[in-house]
Amino acid sequence: MFTYICNDSKFEMKMLNYKIIVLFILFGFSGAINAQIGIAHEVGVVFGPVMFKSDYGSRNDLGTNINNNGFGIGLVHYLNFSYNTNNETFFSEHFKIRSDISYNKSEFKHYGEYVEKSSNSIGVQQLRAMRGSSGIFNLGTQLEYSPIKIHNFEKTISSFGPYASIGAQLSYYSAKANSTLGELGIPSITFPKYLTPSDGHPFGFSNESKAVFSIISSIGTRYKLSPLQDLIIDFRFQYFNSDWVDGLNPNPAIYKENKANDWLVWVNLGYIYYL
Repeated sequence: MFTYICNDSKFEMKMLNYKIIVLFILFGFSGAINAQIGIAHEVGVVFGPVMFKSDYGSRNDLGTNINNNGFGIGLVHYLNFSYNTNNETFFSEHFKIRSDISYNKSEFKHYGEYVEKSSNSIGVQQLRAMRGSSGIFNLGTQLEYSPIKIHNFEKTISSFGPYASIGAQLSYYSAKANSTLGELGIPSITFPKYLTPSDGHPFGFSNESKAVFSIISSIGTRYKLSPLQDLIIDFRFQYFNSDWVDGLNPNPAIYKENKANDWLVWVNLGYIYYL
């Protein structure tokens, strides 16, 4: 698992820019050799709801999982190796390379037993008043596998083309944590759990923007509308190498329920066009 640690925000942005430039150079290089190896291009747009598994709310609480959600939109590009019909191989007939750029944003509140108590204690009021959000910009690539031959799907209108994929992304998040009672960090406003220093931060919350890496995996299917048009539905799992993406990270050495880094599930609906 990669880590990204840097206290200088200017340095972070510079490194992020370098990584983005390198990725686009690689994409451009792949396009330059298309004529030599018979690669076709597909482009499209995806959008849909995001369920963010954050440190807000009670662990394994249904209301937390349903209500702490958001929405995302992205642009996708595929390298289709089955374009060259005279050179069919297992790889060209079952694999594509998907690159995408996307943005999603989620809003957070505490849900579950600790805020639904009839008690109106200071602690319950503090939890009820907490709010958060995280906007995430993603850039990455996936290797996509189709269990059926790609040519068979492309030649059959109204057919389905299931697939699964795995890949990695560079993500840049901007997290906010606040309270309707006032400024977080003040003991009378902040629940004690989030006043404890955590992972080099003065508190268990943070308002910050940083770059992180994430592992992504997807499962979905295409539906063939026409020879040059597909619809897709896609379930994407994204696991970050940081627990600060949502703006909360109560000290895991003290609060043992804080067991995992942040992750999300994104349900994508999309449209793909063959160039």
